[in-house]
Amino acid sequence: MSDSQLVGIITDTHDNKDSVEKAVKLFNDLEVGLVIHGGDYIAPFNAKWMADLKMPFLGVFGNNDGERFGLRAQFEGVGPIHRAPYSFDHMDKRLLVLHEPDEVEALAASGKFDVIVYGHTHRIDLRIGDPIIVNPGEAGGWVTGRRTVGILNLELMHIDIVDL
Repeated sequence: MSDSQLVGIITDTHDNKDSVEKAVKLFNDLEVGLVIHGGDYIAPFNAKWMADLKMPFLGVFGNNDGERFGLRAQFEGVGPIHRAPYSFDHMDKRLLVLHEPDEVEALAASGKFDVIVYGHTHRIDLRIGDPIIVNPGEAGGWVTGRRTVGILNLELMHIDIVDL
C-alpha cells in the first residue's frame, strides 16, 4: 500500500455511475493511499467504474449486495471485497469496516480500533474521538439527494466529508 496518510471512504454507491466516476477522480487527484468501500455496490459492473483507481482498494458487502460471487469476480482486478465486519491494520492504525450500524457502539467500546467505518443509513455520521467513527453518507445520492465521500487523514486523525 502507498505511504499516503489519506484514506478515501465511500459507501452506498447503489449503481450510480456518475458518482463512482467522480469519487474515483477525487481519490486519484488527492493521491489517497487506500480506498475503503462500506458496501452496497449492487451490481458487479460497478467494478469497471472503479478500475481506474490508482491505489489499493478494499471493501465489505452490504445488505443489498446479493450477487456476491459476481461482485468478487468482477472486483478481482480492483481489490478484495470481504464479509463484514472486516478489520485490518494500515499505517499503524487498526481499522474496522462494516455495513450495518447495529454493532458500531459495542465495537467502539471494545477499545480495539482506531477507526470504524460503516454505511447503510445513507446519512453522514462523523464522530471524532477514540475511535473515530464515520459513515460518509451515500455516494449514490438516491435517498438524501446528496452524494458524499470521506477523506480520512490518519496522521491528523481527522476526516472531511466531500460532496461529489
